[in-house]
Amino acid sequence: EVQLQAYGGGLVQAGGSLRLSCAASGFTFDDYAIGWFRQAPGKERKGVSCIRSSEGSTYYADSVKGRFTISSDNAKNTVYLQMNSLKPEDTAVYYCAACQYSDYGMAMSPHLDVWGQGTLVTVSS
Repeated sequence: EVQLQAYGGGLVQAGGSLRLSCAASGFTFDDYAIGWFRQAPGKERKGVSCIRSSEGSTYYADSVKGRFTISSDNAKNTVYLQMNSLKPEDTAVYYCAACQYSDYGMAMSPHLDVWGQGTLVTVSS
């Protein structure tokens, strides 16, 4: 069974930091790019960051560039999202999933369309 479990969310003040983790299982981790999506209340889910660990390449949405850093530990089948300089507008439920990206943006991979349970990040002003 494919599972992608996100954890590490919490309540933080603006300007603070959090580190999210995504534990993956049930598929060959190295075969997929894995990334983070977020969904704010009343808004659609959007891509935040994606990593192709086999190539060492990454994608970041403009809204998080310079503040968030994505990384992976293939030995642990885990992807991380280090979030610094958090803003109230970063408040959302964060999900990890297989992803794909191009110059036009980021989306869920159609080859592994499984959402895991998300983790809530709340940034207070």
